[in-house]
Amino acid sequence: MKSSLLKNYARYPVEFVEGKEANLFDSEGNSYLDFLSGIAVTGFGHQHKEITKAAEKQLNKLWHVSNLFEASPQEELAGKLTAATGLDSVFFCNSGTEANEAAIKFARKCGGERKTIIAANGGFHGRTMGSLSATGQKKLWEGFTPMLPGFEFVDFNNIEQVKQSIDGNTCAILVEPIQGESGVIVPNKNYFVELRKTCDENNMLLILDEVQTGIGRTGKLFAHQWSGITADIITSAKGIANGLPLGAVICSEQITETIKPGDHGSTFGANPVAIAAANKVFDLLTTEMLITINQKGALIKESIQSLDLQLVKEIRGKGLMIGIELIEPLAKKIAKELLDEKIVVGNSGDSVIRLLPPFIISESEIKEFVKIFESVVSKFSFSQRTSDIVTINNQKNGE
Repeated sequence: MKSSLLKNYARYPVEFVEGKEANLFDSEGNSYLDFLSGIAVTGFGHQHKEITKAAEKQLNKLWHVSNLFEASPQEELAGKLTAATGLDSVFFCNSGTEANEAAIKFARKCGGERKTIIAANGGFHGRTMGSLSATGQKKLWEGFTPMLPGFEFVDFNNIEQVKQSIDGNTCAILVEPIQGESGVIVPNKNYFVELRKTCDENNMLLILDEVQTGIGRTGKLFAHQWSGITADIITSAKGIANGLPLGAVICSEQITETIKPGDHGSTFGANPVAIAAANKVFDLLTTEMLITINQKGALIKESIQSLDLQLVKEIRGKGLMIGIELIEPLAKKIAKELLDEKIVVGNSGDSVIRLLPPFIISESEIKEFVKIFESVVSKFSFSQRTSDIVTINNQKNGE
């Protein structure tokens, strides 16, 4: 039967109809271990009792009323976000790309005559035109040009290129603490300290895209907190409401004083049900939970490292945001094979397997994953060696 859905997704031929904790169930009743969390969204797993209860309670009271009126649950969540980041105010929207669009607008208004924003090659900030224009991956621009002007691109983790790119038109730097879509690329320890210093010296804003790295994913509430710095703008989404659509732009006092009524808005932003879920997510993100996230991430990395798999080049990341780089471009094939073995993972490009398991993943589930991962990757390693031998023999025989 012909699908009526636009073909902008390359979908796997599996339909998930239910989730429970760290497991997904397909339409045929098969159980899968979820090591992707809807791409870093369901950090507390599926059907978390307390989050579900909070959302249901709000669902039975009020679904939508618009942002023309006071909303104390929004105030509560904004207070939690500002207290945790040392910033001043919050704008709520529906998604990560919307949050980054707002951040771009806010930075340009604060910049006055200065409009240029420095971004990183390999970065990813969203699919809408402003966020896409700030995304340093030209392959994603194909067919959609001309892009929004006013972006200057430098290599990620290269502070000298940042300094050389600054001129009288530069108002801000927009960057991810860890580049997720480009392979879970972790910068040098002092990179963000130097970025903060450079922004201060040049009266520029530091905008951190924490859409994927935030809300506990790396073992800190926000990943930049590993560097001990404070941003001017932080964008957040994905895991903030554990699966309900919500984005946030957390702003410094300078932004608060600059943005006036009518400068920006969102019809559905801060939906009451999503806000209720997000408030419960923050209640659950305790210091103990963050410690647990780090411990589980370390267990996964150490377990895979101990396998000494020939195909694995490097294991990197923080907390439960992990990239496994392969020596061959087999990430998509291995992800598909793991799916056949009832394990859900992601890939970043052709050579990196991306793991984003829920925070509530158990030690026994981690051991199960590692066992199946070893079996699948070892099989690919053997197949690759066999293929190489056949190629060499064919070359020797002049075929």
